[in-house]
Amino acid sequence: MKRVFNQIKSLVTYDADREFYSKVFPDSLSQIELMRFRKMSKADLPRILEIEGQGYNYPWKEPIFHDCLNAAHYDCWVCENTENKINAFCIVSTAVGEATVLNICIEPDMRQQGLGRKVMQHVIDTAKARKAESVFLEVRPSNAGAIALYESMGFNEIGVRPGYYKAENGEREDAIMMAYSLI
Repeated sequence: MKRVFNQIKSLVTYDADREFYSKVFPDSLSQIELMRFRKMSKADLPRILEIEGQGYNYPWKEPIFHDCLNAAHYDCWVCENTENKINAFCIVSTAVGEATVLNICIEPDMRQQGLGRKVMQHVIDTAKARKAESVFLEVRPSNAGAIALYESMGFNEIGVRPGYYKAENGEREDAIMMAYSLI
């Protein structure tokens, strides 16, 4: 019975206090605070692909998302608003004490409102719950907003992967490697 409950619990992140305050004191919480996380499903892929296409010049293709949904150590999350519209998603691999952010994307209209921070905090909290000791990610040097967010949350640059990302005119862009210690 406990195992079944934990499986159900892992599908949705729910905060009863937040739900209460949103109904009783609707102006006390922001739109971002009211958003919820749940596990990504294959039915979400059309919306995920839309956000991915808006967010990146070189978006992942649908088969990659299918592979992630089927991978054993991958957590695939969506963040949706009170109308159940997906506004962000993240995919994290957790194994042998390390969590690696493979993909994170925020709907362009929702950027610079705190949603990226909310998603990253969810990544950190999930990694802690999975007993990870560190969270790793790569980011383009040209993505100054994301770098500033990660640094403000305590991530540190640990290296560079030369020519990691596709760029314009067949060029390649480096990746800044960043880490966050959970211990």
